[in-house]
Amino acid sequence: MPNKVQVPRISDAVASTLERRILEGSLKPGDRLPAERELAIELGVSRPSLREAIQKLASKGMLQSRQGGGTFVTAALEKSFFDPWQDMMGSYPNLREDMLEFRRMLEGQAAEWAAERATDADLQRLEQAYTALQASFGNDDTEKRSAADIAFHQAIGDASHNVLIGHLSAALLRLMHDNIRLNLGELKSVPAAGKLLMSQHAAIHAAIAERKPQAARAAAETHIDFVRETLAQTLRSVARRETAERRLNTDFSTP
Repeated sequence: MPNKVQVPRISDAVASTLERRILEGSLKPGDRLPAERELAIELGVSRPSLREAIQKLASKGMLQSRQGGGTFVTAALEKSFFDPWQDMMGSYPNLREDMLEFRRMLEGQAAEWAAERATDADLQRLEQAYTALQASFGNDDTEKRSAADIAFHQAIGDASHNVLIGHLSAALLRLMHDNIRLNLGELKSVPAAGKLLMSQHAAIHAAIAERKPQAARAAAETHIDFVRETLAQTLRSVARRETAERRLNTDFSTP
C-alpha cells in the first residue's frame, strides 16, 4: 500500500544514534565502544540489534571491530582530508604557511563561537584542558606539551558547536602535530617564549569563559600570528644548523 507507514528498524535507529555521537565528537577516533552488554542496556536495545547497527557503521568505515579487542571509532571523517595533505607537506614547505593561515581563520571563528555557545560542560572540559596545558609547560617533555596544546585547541573547536569546525580542527591539528612539536622544542631555548605562549592561551581561555566573543577571536588570532612567526624562525634556524653541519662534515672529510 502506498500510504503504509514505514516503521524504522531498531538497528537503523541505533546506528543513527552512534553516528550522531561520532559526528558531534562525543565519540572520537580511537575511542573504544563500551562492552556490548553495557551499550545494549544503555541504549535499551537487544544485543543482536546493536550488533547489526555496528555492522552498518563498520561498512561505512566509521567503526572497526578487532578480534578479541572490542570495537573502535575510526578516523574516517578526518582521514580523507588528512592523508593526501600529510604526504605533500614534506614536498611543499609553503603549504605550512597556507595551513597556518587557514588555522588562523578556523580557530578565530571557533573561539568566537565557543564564547557564545559553550555549555557548562564545555567550559569544564576547557578548564581541564587548560590546567593540563599549564602543567605540561612545567616539564621538558615536548611530546606531552604538544599533546596538551592540541587537546586545548580541540576543546575550543568542539565548544564552537559546529560539527565541521570540530572535525576540521581535529584533522588540521593532527596534520600540524610535527610542526607544533618542532616549534615547542625550539622555543624551549628562548626563556620568555614559554611564558608568552601560556599568556596567549590564558587570554583565549579567559575570553571564552567570560563569554567575550570578539576578545576570544582576537586572542586566538594573536596566538596563531605568534605561532606563524616563531615557526618560520624555527624552520630557518633548523635549516641554518643543517647547512652548518653539512659544511663541517664536508670540511673534515676532504683529504
